[in-house]
Amino acid sequence: MAGHSKWNNIKHRKGAQDKKKGKIFTKLGRELTMAAKEGGGDIEFNPRLRLAVEKAKAANMPKENLERAVKKGTGELEGSEFFEIRYEGYGPEGTAFIVDAVTDNKNRTAGEVRAAFTKKNGNLGTDGAVSWMFKKKGVISVPVGNLDFDEVMLDCLEVGAEDLIMEDEFFQIMTEPNKLGEVLKLLEKNYKCEEAEVAMIPDNKVMITDLEMAKKVLILFDALDDLDDVQEVYSNFEISDEILEQM
Repeated sequence: MAGHSKWNNIKHRKGAQDKKKGKIFTKLGRELTMAAKEGGGDIEFNPRLRLAVEKAKAANMPKENLERAVKKGTGELEGSEFFEIRYEGYGPEGTAFIVDAVTDNKNRTAGEVRAAFTKKNGNLGTDGAVSWMFKKKGVISVPVGNLDFDEVMLDCLEVGAEDLIMEDEFFQIMTEPNKLGEVLKLLEKNYKCEEAEVAMIPDNKVMITDLEMAKKVLILFDALDDLDDVQEVYSNFEISDEILEQM
């Protein structure tokens, strides 16, 4: 997966911001609802829901909130009807952005996403404008610790993973999206899996080596991520280590 390096740094940064904003339960709740709506309420037969439940528990989401979100998805409880929508656009320096949203009002969300792009040096594109630059992959994060790369690679290939990449203190294990749940369950027998999700991984990165440009792409990223209906923001920029040290 060329160009994968450091994508999770942005994800971890975003996760910290979500918690700080106090919005993470809302995002987790919507993911639980959509997962249950798509595949039913049984985590044994719904890998997406299983991952959503594990994330909710890791974030200490109250049990009653979790159960209520799932029941809204299965139709056991009434609630607003939510839809999944994807937006694509461009940021500074030709960077590409994918924005996944869950909303009960498509017009409101579209207007907010368009405004964020326009006000923060970006442009909202049409469907398919940048998604061709990304691949949809399952990603499992395992702390490196004292693990041997070659041994982990062999174990990953044996359970059906596609690739293994070491980033800082984590192994990033790549799978086909529909195999994520299966591979995760097998790996958990021998490894501590800290995070697992289906994500859009860029084929190649746009390297940002200028401090002001780095600030601009992060301002756009944050503006999109701050929107209430936005679940995930993916981009293909990578900020150089030298610039990161200055931020």
